[in-house]
Amino acid sequence: MTEADAKGKKRETLSWCMYDWAYSAFATVVISAVLPVYYSQVAASNLESHIATAYWGYTTVITLFIAAILSPVMGAIADYSGMKKRLLLIFAALGIFATALLYFIKTGDWLLASLFFIFGNIGFTVSEVFYNSMLPYVAKPGEMDRVSIKGYIFGYTGGGILLAIDIAMIELMSDKLLATRLSFLTVSIWWAVFTIPLILNVKEPPGGRKGQSGANPLTAGFKRLAETFRELKKYRELALFLAAFWVYNDGIGTIIKMATIYGAEIGISQTALIGALLMTQFVGIPFSFAFGRLAGVIGTKNSILLGLAVYTGISIGGYFMENAVHFWILAFLVGTVQGGTQALSRSMFGSMLPKDKTAEFFGFYGMSSKFAGIVGPLVFAVVSQTTGSSRLSIFSLIAFFIIGAAMLSRVDVEKGIRAAGE
Repeated sequence: MTEADAKGKKRETLSWCMYDWAYSAFATVVISAVLPVYYSQVAASNLESHIATAYWGYTTVITLFIAAILSPVMGAIADYSGMKKRLLLIFAALGIFATALLYFIKTGDWLLASLFFIFGNIGFTVSEVFYNSMLPYVAKPGEMDRVSIKGYIFGYTGGGILLAIDIAMIELMSDKLLATRLSFLTVSIWWAVFTIPLILNVKEPPGGRKGQSGANPLTAGFKRLAETFRELKKYRELALFLAAFWVYNDGIGTIIKMATIYGAEIGISQTALIGALLMTQFVGIPFSFAFGRLAGVIGTKNSILLGLAVYTGISIGGYFMENAVHFWILAFLVGTVQGGTQALSRSMFGSMLPKDKTAEFFGFYGMSSKFAGIVGPLVFAVVSQTTGSSRLSIFSLIAFFIIGAAMLSRVDVEKGIRAAGE
């Protein structure tokens, strides 16, 4: 590789990471920090608090179900047609537009808030499928852990910076509701602007197969999806990892999506909730680096298992949480494991993939995370609505981490890598 090629590859990798910087603002501000509290205290202020929590849970279930259906199909189409980058941009545009519409949500508009969030989250989650599927192309085989971790660090940093800006705006402006609504616009603008490096510098990965050049992309996409289901039998370790990921990521996703609305339900202020999540972002940066180094010492799988043990402790602590101090302690612990656990899960999965089917297998990865994400919020919503409290919902997440860890411990990563190369 010439010096010019090396610089070009470095620029491409950096630009790929910048999309994490761009779209993570949606995860930080909209999914985790601002919208759940705004939904509970403003959009659904005409409902009882535990009903608002339940409706937010149901909204999350709906958007994840739609994304779970779309992810593997769109991944198969992308692999066939060579449209990973183009489809990423289409779904990113959907997310950006729907996020901007959240600006118009006012008191009592919980149904519209749910609708706009559903479309925004579909754009966010499906674009992530194509983003993840580019990882084996922008990173060399031996560098996937490092590049995946780097992407998450960019996401933590970018999302944290915008959240800090939005917190300052909400605190300094006299009209708090207007400031909160403006924060949704900042996410839309941030997401759009920082997607530009990917547009300019990341090449469209190749797609298509011999003998398929004249086929309709949608038809070929469904055929390849059916093939992938059948081929999973050949990749036992990959299939086992997907099942484990399906379980433990449900617990992780539920904590991310439901933490602030749970905190609001038990009386913690908006400032304390959002401040704790801002801390989580910046705690996550050094600990993501640490997880990358830890993976080099004890292995990727063992590092993920350590993260799941910490999440189990967080779930127990969440059951007993009473005040803002408790919330901040738990938020700090989440920051220590969230980025590292998810980044290493992505790179571990990517290392066991046949390279000509990255998007559709990452579509399955996305489907696993989305379908898995349905169960946790659904349990959370049903228990909250039937008991009038969400404490038992938090406690129930322990099962996801213990069962997921037990399944993950049985994955033979080296065997999976060899199978992908055959």
